[in-house]
Amino acid sequence: MLARATPRLVVSVHDVAPATAEQTVQWCSDVDSLGIPVSLLVIPGVWRAMRLADAPDLARLLAQRVRHGDEIVLHGLTHAAGPAGPRYRRAVGHLVARGAAEFAALDEGEARRRLREGRAALERAGLRAFGFTPPGWLASPGAVAALAAEGFTYLTTHRGLHDLRTRRTHPGFALSHRPGGFGEGLGVALMRRVAQRSTARGGLIRIALHPDDLSRPGLREATLRTIEAVLAAGGRAMTYGDLAAGEQPGRSRWRRGEPAQHGVPGG
Repeated sequence: MLARATPRLVVSVHDVAPATAEQTVQWCSDVDSLGIPVSLLVIPGVWRAMRLADAPDLARLLAQRVRHGDEIVLHGLTHAAGPAGPRYRRAVGHLVARGAAEFAALDEGEARRRLREGRAALERAGLRAFGFTPPGWLASPGAVAALAAEGFTYLTTHRGLHDLRTRRTHPGFALSHRPGGFGEGLGVALMRRVAQRSTARGGLIRIALHPDDLSRPGLREATLRTIEAVLAAGGRAMTYGDLAAGEQPGRSRWRRGEPAQHGVPGG
């Protein structure tokens, strides 16, 4: 009888930017209490009237977290969809991502420009990203080609992590909430159920933490309890970068060194 594979868990903190620094610190503190690393999805361009260059304290905090085992993932440039690209792709992006699907309809040339600008902004802040998560998890064929051409190693979508070097896919549906509205309770139940089933199969569990989730205390508690349940059932936490690199579960760099220090940047 074949042994069950070890479940893998990736927890990501989305929309990391100066405008959401307080929420980023809160989520990082929560996951630190569980002893796991996170993938930090950074928006380096102008978003909610601020950009990463305006917040050197946040950049220093992110660099510190990388030294202790977290990773930086580029999460678009401005996190806002524009008028470029086919109308049907823009319509899908608006429906799925509420106007945030920045890379859903771009051609390769425009996608490469935004990727270069985003990477340059990260590098000026002392940060580097090898992976990419498009806002709304939506990337056009041109954007995918641009990622490969610019040397990114992986792309994450709703359905999994795609290795841009080997073309291998690590399947695992991204689990997240949409605070408020009729579907909030259903989303909580779905996250718990899908995480439970994926853990039982020894699969990949991906849990995405968004700043707006913290406006609803029940969502925060439900998410943390779901993560705890995966860990208690034998799940091993890692970053997206670890997953793409083929690192074995349980070998996270997180436990090397001292815990990162926390505090609201600029506060």
